Amino acid sequence: MGKIVLNSVRKSFGEVDVIPGVDLTIENGEFVVFVGPSGCGKSTLLRLIAGLEDTTSGAIVIDGSDATALPPAKRGLAMVFQSYALYPHMTVRKNIMFPLKMAGMDLAEATKRADAAASVLNLTNYMERKPGQLSGGQRQRVAIGRAIVREPAAFLFDEPLSNLDAALRVNMRQEITELHQSLKTTMIYVTHDQVEAMTMADKIVVLNAGRIEQVGSPMELYNHPKNTFVAGFIGSPKMNLIEGPEAAKHGATTIGIRPEHLEVVSEGGWSGVVGLSEHLGSDTFLKVTTDAVGTINVRAGGEVMLRHGDRVNLAPQANKIHRFGADGKALA
Repeated sequence: MGKIVLNSVRKSFGEVDVIPGVDLTIENGEFVVFVGPSGCGKSTLLRLIAGLEDTTSGAIVIDGSDATALPPAKRGLAMVFQSYALYPHMTVRKNIMFPLKMAGMDLAEATKRADAAASVLNLTNYMERKPGQLSGGQRQRVAIGRAIVREPAAFLFDEPLSNLDAALRVNMRQEITELHQSLKTTMIYVTHDQVEAMTMADKIVVLNAGRIEQVGSPMELYNHPKNTFVAGFIGSPKMNLIEGPEAAKHGATTIGIRPEHLEVVSEGGWSGVVGLSEHLGSDTFLKVTTDAVGTINVRAGGEVMLRHGDRVNLAPQANKIHRFGADGKALA
């Protein structure tokens, strides 16, 4: 079990509302990612669920029971932090077993659970090593193993990959996703990296200033953003948001065009000059300054060999234009 329901959850520090009021249901077994810019409240919301912060008002219900006033140890959740927080003088085995030892579990059962977690995380050959003898990715796996042995109702991850280099981030992202497929346990994962959100989540929760802007699957948010904030945040490179006469032609205050939905054409469209040009083999990323709509991002095929200073004409795919009103909300 691992269903978590937030009912009008609010958190304030003094007179400042950090979380003005959140309603959210996380189903058992879901991989949910909280994403948003720095300061949007995603880590605070995770800490409220974990019980590391007191809820100002509202209710947090875990598996049908009100857990709002329960201390962290009584909520049946396991948290993995940005910092590994491993004991440097202990072996991997003892680090993984530590929460079980603190809970008073007998040695045989604790050893069995630690060995099972190590097998899932490919740590079996490292059990007698100490953290200083491990790579960053291996240390993070030990921290995850320490959470697994508790057999929690849900795992809470607070930006666990931010201390790793780019290659390790990709590997650990895949490993955590595979872990979820294996354990089938509810996971809530906080990140500011929308690429992590898109590649890992069953469901994404986009937060802005403590409020939920949109909840949905990665492709639902990508293809049907509810407002300009989500449209501009989800996707890399980011969606082009265009105002003025070009938007008015489509009966909108703002129109949105994703970089891959702009086509290089021989004539017509928006004429502009190529600034930045990045050739990555399969893709070419361009930043084009146009006369009509300002500077826009373009994602073209790898065979497009436009370079800095080249003039180019771009046409948006008509059926891929997103329309937004004066309030920033998507228009039907």
